[in-house]
Amino acid sequence: MPPVKYQRGDTVMGRWPGSSLYYEVTVLGFDTKSQLYTVIYKDGTELELKEQDIKSVAGFQTRSRSRSRSPSRRRSRSRSPARTTRRSSSRTAAAVAAAAITESAPSSRRDTKLRDVVEVTLSPQQKTKPAENNSNNRHEEKEEKQKEENNTASKVNEKAQAQVEAESDKNQGRYNLRRRKDDGDAKLAETRPEQLVEKKYKIPAAPATTLSTRLDFGGKIGAYFWLLFLPAWVLFLVLQVRQKDPSLTNFPPPLPALEAFWDAQALGFVILWILFQALLYILPVGKLSEGMPLTSGERLQYRTNGFFAIVVSAVAVAAAVHQGVDLTYIHSHFLELATASFLISIFLSVYLYVRSRYTASEELALGGNSGNVVYDFFKGHELNPRIKNFDLKFFFEMRPGLIGWCLINFAMALAEMKLQGLDAPSNSMILVNIFQLLYVVDGLWNEEAILTTMDLMHDGFGFMLAFGDLVWVPFTYTMQAYYLVTHPNPLSLPALTGIIILKLVGFYIFRKSNSEKNAFRRNPLDPKVSHLKTIRTATGKSLLVSGWWGVVRHPNYLGDLIMALAWSLPCGFSHLLPWYYMIYFIILLVHRDSRDMSECRRKYGSAWDEYCRTVRYRIIPRVY
Repeated sequence: MPPVKYQRGDTVMGRWPGSSLYYEVTVLGFDTKSQLYTVIYKDGTELELKEQDIKSVAGFQTRSRSRSRSPSRRRSRSRSPARTTRRSSSRTAAAVAAAAITESAPSSRRDTKLRDVVEVTLSPQQKTKPAENNSNNRHEEKEEKQKEENNTASKVNEKAQAQVEAESDKNQGRYNLRRRKDDGDAKLAETRPEQLVEKKYKIPAAPATTLSTRLDFGGKIGAYFWLLFLPAWVLFLVLQVRQKDPSLTNFPPPLPALEAFWDAQALGFVILWILFQALLYILPVGKLSEGMPLTSGERLQYRTNGFFAIVVSAVAVAAAVHQGVDLTYIHSHFLELATASFLISIFLSVYLYVRSRYTASEELALGGNSGNVVYDFFKGHELNPRIKNFDLKFFFEMRPGLIGWCLINFAMALAEMKLQGLDAPSNSMILVNIFQLLYVVDGLWNEEAILTTMDLMHDGFGFMLAFGDLVWVPFTYTMQAYYLVTHPNPLSLPALTGIIILKLVGFYIFRKSNSEKNAFRRNPLDPKVSHLKTIRTATGKSLLVSGWWGVVRHPNYLGDLIMALAWSLPCGFSHLLPWYYMIYFIILLVHRDSRDMSECRRKYGSAWDEYCRTVRYRIIPRVY
């Protein structure tokens, strides 16, 4: 395979689709299958270009200067009796148009994005008679050409200024180079020069010399804050829920002695659980799924056998209980298990950051490559850290914490029976266990869908995800079950029925919308989604504007929120703590929506604005 000529981050000159004009672009990646480079303009437009449509900046500038300064070329064209002046005048008009924009625009506007549409009139010229004596008519030709250039410059300058002041944010400038390369050239070849009376070009601004350095979560200062706040918040929740009265009037909860945080058996239990899940992950059972294309064009493979893993885990837990293993240990040593998981997440995060320092630049995550050690440690420096074929991010995202969440809930049901003297868990405890088990099983059954999420596609693997997977999910999402152990809440039959219906409605919206999205991303021609209406973007991709994605921009978030409400209702309204998940999830999804908005506006440009006008509400219809 020949080496890739341009590397990610290179600033080059790229041909704008449908024209012969070149502008500075930044290379984002190369697809080895399609042999196309993905490039980005400063206004956020991303296109795919062939290698012949890309030139180096230095070479392009050298050729441009030599053409403009070579008098011999200009004289030879003007002397040729077979040539007309149309070709040279059109080239001069294009050059003068660019100069007119630069000179007429104020310096403040020139330094910002030049999203201006220049209208250049290419009028066919009448053929001139062959010169009888070329040497004697050189001065006359020069004078005529000078007049022609001055007239053209004044006309173009007037049009350019008028068009600059006009609104140019309409959706007339969206292009997809791949389609243009397929059928646009053939149409242009059939068009005679006399028919090219008027042509519009959208001039993108030159991109930044470096890739986007926008930082999430409050940037570098925010990284310090979250590194301290997240562990402290989990500690607060665990200590608060252990109290007899977990109301906020008893804030802050008393700190136990230091030895209460540590238990070697708890650490061994967490390590064994992770190793057991790792063994299930590497077994040659289940489907090998391909991830989304990376910037290099490569697609990583993942062993998506999560449903197999949770079934085997359930059998192993049932066998352990049958053999007399007391799982209520999880309830009585909840703090020690959380501490052990936190220590493992710290160790994992340090390992991930150290190994990322020796990783090739193309394997780093754009969002976690700021150059600041603390921020990159928190956000994740490497995009897809792997030990041979063992994908660390995918494994920790889907296995130990997610399946551990169900294990902890089951242990809480056993603890409720033991402490309350019940023969079976309460209806509230059963609902919480079944609802959250259904959520996890659905995620593992459709495990392949996680490959299209922001976590897998864009975020690096660092402390944020490691802590979230090993500590945040299993020890905060189980607040409802832990609360019900010591605060039972009986439910009437109507309340029970209403909560179940609410859960089913939320689950239907969540699953249906996610299925539409994932099917469309993998194959827009799939009969299940091919009938849906879309908006075409400059990148060649399309945005869904019908089905559930025509109701709100994030129908999957809407389904998630409805299910979160169904998880909290069984706990009643006596305390705020069991509603923590609902409150946290609203904050999380609103923040994710803002990240999605900025990312999609950068990626899709004016098409995203059109999409937002078409689908007005973000998550909740007619509310938000």
